[in-house]
Amino acid sequence: MQRWKQRPEGSNWGDFGPDDQLGRLNLITEEQVLKGAREIRAGKTFCLSLPLDLPGGNVLNPRRHPPRLSPTTLKDTPYLNFPLKNVNPDALDVLSDDQVLLSMQYSTQWDALAHVGALFDADGDGKPELRYYNGFQAGVDVVGPADGDHTGCGCNSGGPSAALKLGVENLAQKGMQGRGVLVDLFRHYGPGRTLIGHAELMHVLATDHIEVEPGDMLVLRTGYAEAVVAMNGTPDPEVLHTYGAALDGTDEALLQWITDSGIAAICADNYAVEAYPAREKSGARAMLPLHHHCLFKLGLPLAELWYLKDLAEFLHANGRHRFMLTAPPLRLPHAIGSPVTPIATV
Repeated sequence: MQRWKQRPEGSNWGDFGPDDQLGRLNLITEEQVLKGAREIRAGKTFCLSLPLDLPGGNVLNPRRHPPRLSPTTLKDTPYLNFPLKNVNPDALDVLSDDQVLLSMQYSTQWDALAHVGALFDADGDGKPELRYYNGFQAGVDVVGPADGDHTGCGCNSGGPSAALKLGVENLAQKGMQGRGVLVDLFRHYGPGRTLIGHAELMHVLATDHIEVEPGDMLVLRTGYAEAVVAMNGTPDPEVLHTYGAALDGTDEALLQWITDSGIAAICADNYAVEAYPAREKSGARAMLPLHHHCLFKLGLPLAELWYLKDLAEFLHANGRHRFMLTAPPLRLPHAIGSPVTPIATV
């Protein structure tokens, strides 16, 4: 049975099929991947990831902590600089093996479609339920500790949370490879806080002669990640909370452009892509309106805290804006986000 009787206004629920979990990533077709490959002219690559222990600390988000490395163990013996002769006197080998405790969205990351949902009356009974893209339901398709024992779900999540639908593994299986289009907001607006609505974005696209086509992944440089790097693991929240350009999620014209443009994803070097908190309004509303529009309504994944300085400088020097982008997340079933090491090839 269809999971919903009515869909949110302006959404594309059902357009890619009743059980679709890819959303706008469906627009990254084989031809779109070829378009990305045709942008490779110099054979140069750029790593677009921060070191995954940045920003540093947890002042930007008290829920998320830096990665913590430790050795693996066997019978309480840590396997780091472990001489194998301890178990075989003839062995010359020395073994080191580690593990990590990692907040999936601490540093350079993808948001899976299970990251943000909304209260919405999908079944038409007059009572809003907790729903995600394409009507997938909290407590059924995205489960957590409050949903009781789900160890029998076959999800092998190993813990009390699991996005049984809309998990980040869907992005990994898709590949997240295609054509990236860089829009350098930092070059136009500098480090001060600038809200980027439709008018501001169109100004940059027109000034820089940038064309954005369906299936492209939009990549936004604001300089934020560069400021994070300069802080060397001790981020200053007073500076960062008002640093650089950020999309204005309350600008309806901007949201409509995202819908009409056909872009498949938005990747930014700042903390949330959009300005948070959003411009003040009143009444029942999404506190993260751009996340609401992209993740919940369109199934359009968002990426944050990418490092774009070196790529931006190369593209500017060569009069270019497009490149081949390869950015698969970890293929970790049922995760809600993932670190990523994006690579731009030019």
